[in-house]
Amino acid sequence: MTPSTSDADATGTAPGSHIGRSHYPQASTLEDLQRNLAAVQARITAACQRVGRDPASVRLLPVSKTMDEARIRLSYAAGCRQWGENKVQEAHRKWQAMADLADVRWSVIGHLQTNKAKLVARFATEFQALDSLRLAQVLDQHLRAQGRVLDVFVQVNTSGEASKYGLPPQDVAAFLQALPAFPALRVRGLMTLALLSPETARVRQCFIGLRTLRDQLRASAPAGLCLDGLSMGMSGDFEIAIEEGATVVRVGQAIFGARALPDSHYWPNEPAEPAHQN
Repeated sequence: MTPSTSDADATGTAPGSHIGRSHYPQASTLEDLQRNLAAVQARITAACQRVGRDPASVRLLPVSKTMDEARIRLSYAAGCRQWGENKVQEAHRKWQAMADLADVRWSVIGHLQTNKAKLVARFATEFQALDSLRLAQVLDQHLRAQGRVLDVFVQVNTSGEASKYGLPPQDVAAFLQALPAFPALRVRGLMTLALLSPETARVRQCFIGLRTLRDQLRASAPAGLCLDGLSMGMSGDFEIAIEEGATVVRVGQAIFGARALPDSHYWPNEPAEPAHQN
């Protein structure tokens, strides 16, 4: 269901529209973060209502990349208990600095090199960018050595862009068949980054593609692999993603405000000002 362009949010932007970094004011106080979290949750609820979904079926993952410890602690006071990070070493530093908070979860949502898998195995409760069997093997080895398990999402490249990580959709079925060999990895679903485009229909097609792929794979997936989760949608497009079945939305700038560093810092091959961002 396509949202009506007559329904604008607080930024003057229609649901599902793409907005740039300048439209996200900095959230520097507890009150700012409480307001932004409430606004994002209201947009999640509205998107669910448009397609007859229960808002409780969508998990909001605040993306705290580039945010300092003080800002993240403010978000904790505002009610956040989980955060998503792209860079493993940055996430690990924050985990160490905030070890006094026992009831929190850290999700690594960016591309991971095998030589940094040991860090993820040490602290993360979730990894959303699994896209190679070699990485699965190394993660599994480190996790088992520490007696831990890790929730994972398989990353799928639904846009066809060479600059994006993730498996081609046609390779996912065979990839899933190999994952039971890595018992420390608990598959929870699929993840994607949509096309960086102001054309809503093209962005929506990425989300439709992931949901359709998931539905097709359910019949052939190995026993014990859960494909219920669909992690898709960021600050500029999470409403579209929810309309197409997202169960996790990764939202950063709509909560914390525009980042000083553009996404090119995290995805060097991407444009400096992508049309939609975490």
